[in-house]
Amino acid sequence: MGHCVYLTRSTFPKLLYDTLRNVGFTLEVWDNKGHGMWDKAAAPPRDVLRDAASRCDALVVTIGDRVDDYVLSNAKVKVIATYSVGYDHIDLEAATRRGIPVGYTPEILVEAVADLAVGLMITLARRVIEGDRLVRSGEAYKVWGEFLGTEVWGKTLGILGLGNIGTAVARRAKAFNMSVLYWSRTRKPWVEVALGLRYVNLDELFRQSDYLIITVALSKETYHLVNEDRLRMMKKGAYLINIARGSIVDTNALIKALKEGWIAGAALDVYEEEPLPATNELVKMSNVILTPHIASATVETRNKMAEVTAQNVINVLIKGSKPVYQANPV
Repeated sequence: MGHCVYLTRSTFPKLLYDTLRNVGFTLEVWDNKGHGMWDKAAAPPRDVLRDAASRCDALVVTIGDRVDDYVLSNAKVKVIATYSVGYDHIDLEAATRRGIPVGYTPEILVEAVADLAVGLMITLARRVIEGDRLVRSGEAYKVWGEFLGTEVWGKTLGILGLGNIGTAVARRAKAFNMSVLYWSRTRKPWVEVALGLRYVNLDELFRQSDYLIITVALSKETYHLVNEDRLRMMKKGAYLINIARGSIVDTNALIKALKEGWIAGAALDVYEEEPLPATNELVKMSNVILTPHIASATVETRNKMAEVTAQNVINVLIKGSKPVYQANPV
C-alpha cells in the first residue's frame, strides 16, 4: 500500500515486523547494532528520527526515544505508535497540534507488572536475594538462625495509584490476607467495595504501610511525589517498591532514607536515570533489589504489546480509524 513505517529498534518482537510487512507496509528499521533496547546507544539520533518523521507515514518508538516538537517540526507522519504503556517520552501537545494520534499499549501489561510487584515485595520481605548470595559465597550456614526476614501475611500494603495495575496488585494482596490501603488521584469507591480496600490521604498511606507499592503514572503532579518528607513518615521496618516510573521517587532522598534507616529496604524496577549507572550508591546496598525495567518482560505480554502496536498503526493508515489505544485527543 506504499506506506512507510519507521521503527526505532531492530529488537522488537518478530511479530511486530511480520504483522506490518504482511499488510504491505515498507519498513525502515534502525539497527541497534548489538545494543540492548535500554542502552542509550540503541536509540536513533534525534536528527535521524526527525528525518524519519518527515518522510514516513508512521513512527514506531519506545520509551528511550524522545519524540518532541523538534522531532515533529517537519512531520509527515500520520500516527506515532509507542511500544509501551507509558508515553511521557512523547510530547502529546506537539503531536496533537499537528493532528497526529499517539497509540500506546495499556491494559495488556497489567497482570505481568502486578506479578512482578508482588514478587518483589515477597523477595524483599524474605531477603531472597541476600540469601542467594550467602549460599553462593559459602557463608549461609554461618549466619543461619540469625538471617531473618519479615512476613507478608496479614501486613498492611499501601498502593500509590489505583489504576489497572494497582487494582491487580490489590487482588493479589488479598490472597495474603493483607490490609490494603490506597491513594489515587481519582477515588475508586466501586473497587473499594469489590476488594475491601480503604482510601487514605497521602500522609496516612506513607505512615501506615508496611509495604508501599508505587503504580501511579508519572506527571507534573507526581514527579518526586515520594520525597524526603514522605519517606521520613514511613515505618522503620517498611519497604518501598517502585514498578511505575523512576522520577516519581526522589532518588537522592531514597538513598538517604536507606542509609539512615528510615525504611528497611526498597525494590526498584525503574530509575530516574536509565540505565542505572553502575556507580550509583543504590548498587552497593544489600537491602535494595534492582531489576532492569522488566515488569512487562514476559513472552506473552511482549507479544501482545507487539500485536497492539502494529494494530495501532494499521488502524490509522489502512482503516482510517483511531488506534486501539490512543493517548491524545485527535
